[in-house]
Amino acid sequence: MAGLNVAWATGELDRFIQQTVMTNNSRSGPGYVAISDKSSTAAPDSEVARQAQVVEKIFDRVVPGWRSELELRSSNRWTRHREAAIRAKSELERQEEIRENLGDDAPELSAANLHPWIWSGASSLWNSGHYREAVEGAIRKLNAETQNKLGRRDVSEADLFNQAFSEQSAAAKNPRLHRMPDDGSKTFKSVQRGARMFAEGVFAGIRNPLAHEVDHEMPEQQALEYLAALSVLARWVDESALEVAS
Repeated sequence: MAGLNVAWATGELDRFIQQTVMTNNSRSGPGYVAISDKSSTAAPDSEVARQAQVVEKIFDRVVPGWRSELELRSSNRWTRHREAAIRAKSELERQEEIRENLGDDAPELSAANLHPWIWSGASSLWNSGHYREAVEGAIRKLNAETQNKLGRRDVSEADLFNQAFSEQSAAAKNPRLHRMPDDGSKTFKSVQRGARMFAEGVFAGIRNPLAHEVDHEMPEQQALEYLAALSVLARWVDESALEVAS
């Protein structure tokens, strides 16, 4: 609700709520008794209508489903509007409380649900609060598992992934990882190049700076985002087909 003046909106809603207090039209007095089941609003209908023109726009911002979600009752034309006003006012007045206690509805990323290579390499250090070292542990695990899949120990890190995701055919002692069958298409070349460049970015942008920041701890959120990037690369390696020279 960016840009919404909460104090103004709350005041307009409160005014409408007071205008739409329902009163019974029964009248009685000396020599006269009349009983009616009809009700009317505290303010004249024309005033309520003018205020409704404003509050409907507030409803659309704060409780957008009010027209269809709130029951239309036959007792008075403003009943549904009044209920929407009460709900909207409560939402505005308690939105911070609700957010603090329920959180927002954004999806959460669980480190434990990342690719197993990444979390197994990071978990022990992560649980002790060593986030920078946990990321380094995950990188070492990813590198080792990729070497294992390719059966190579002569190269590592960026060079290892550059060769693994090459678009060239596998050669003796130089197998490849194919994310999709090599059909000679532009799509095959694109996904191979994407994996290769992504891996290069991981090692240039994450691994290398870590080696020069041994005395600086990393914020937990930043470390989690790094683990997520590593998890993507780990999943690509794990799910790729191993292509060896014939």
